[in-house]
Amino acid sequence: MSTPKKLVIATRASRLALWQAEHVRALLQHLYPQCQVELLSMSTKGDRILDRSLSKIGGKGLFIKELETALLDGRADLAVHSLKDVPYDVPAPFALPVIMERDDPSDAFVSNQYAALTDLPSGAVVGTSSLRRESQLRERFPHLTIKPLRGNLDTRLAKLDAGEYDAIILATAGLKRLGLADRIRSSVSIEDSLPSAGQGALGIEIHEAREDMKAWLAPLACQHSTYRAEAERAVTRVLGGSCQVPLAAYAQLDGDQLWVRALVAEPDASVVYRAELRGPATEAEYLGKQVGLDLLNQGADAILAKLSLPEEE
Repeated sequence: MSTPKKLVIATRASRLALWQAEHVRALLQHLYPQCQVELLSMSTKGDRILDRSLSKIGGKGLFIKELETALLDGRADLAVHSLKDVPYDVPAPFALPVIMERDDPSDAFVSNQYAALTDLPSGAVVGTSSLRRESQLRERFPHLTIKPLRGNLDTRLAKLDAGEYDAIILATAGLKRLGLADRIRSSVSIEDSLPSAGQGALGIEIHEAREDMKAWLAPLACQHSTYRAEAERAVTRVLGGSCQVPLAAYAQLDGDQLWVRALVAEPDASVVYRAELRGPATEAEYLGKQVGLDLLNQGADAILAKLSLPEEE
C-alpha cells in the first residue's frame, strides 16, 4: 500500500474541534512520518447562530455541512467530527469509515457551589444545550429549573462563572480533552442521564470514492467502539432522531455481549419511554434496530411526529 504525502483535515474552528483534529493529525503523522498533515479550520452555521437552540435551527448536522463541502471540492481529504454531531445517515457521496476509540461517554456536573445534582436546592437553575439532558433532568429532578445554554465550551463555563446558572451539564469527554477536568464536580450517572448516540467518540468522514483514504485511516478504527456506535446509531435511525427530540441511546460491551439501552421523552418529561436489549456485539445494528422498534411500539412515534418539525434555513 502506498503512503500519503499530504493530508488535509477539515475541522470546525472551536477549541474542542481543533483539539480533536490535532489529535487525529498526531496519530496520522505517527503512522506516516513522511506525510504532511494540515488543518483546514472553518466556522459552521451551528457555530455562528448562538441565539437559538439547535432544535430550532436545524439540528447537529449544521456543524458538519461546511466541512462536507470542503471534502466535495477537494480542499480537504478527511473531516474529524464528534460522532454525536454526525447524522445517523451519512448522505452520499460521503462515508464514515472510521470510529475511533471512545472516551468517557458520560455527562458531567459542573458547578461552583454544589458537588452534585442531588445537592441542588429547589428552584436551582441548571443549564444545558440538550433536550435529551433536559427531559431526563426534569424527570429525575422535577424541583430544578432547566434553562437553555448555547455557545462553545468556554462560553458556557463563563456563563456559569458569571452567575447565570447554579450548575451546568456538559459532556465529560470535551472537558477532559481541553484540560478542564478540574471543573467537573461529579459525574452524572448513566441512570440519571443516558448519553446520546456516539457521545465521547470521534468519527472520521471522507468522500466515499476515496478508497486510498479508507486504507490509510483503517488503523485508527476501534472495533469495540464501532460496535457500540453502530447499535446506538441504529436506534436513532429507526426513530429518525434529531436535536428536536429528547432521545438517548447507549450501548455497553460486556465481553462479546452488547447491552443496548435507549429512551424517548417529551421535553417536559411528562412521558418517557424506555427500552433495552442484550445480544452478540456482532449483531450491533440489529440490536439497536430492535430497541428502536420497541420504543416505537410503546408509543414513541407520537412524540416523534409532534416534535420532528421541518428544519429551518
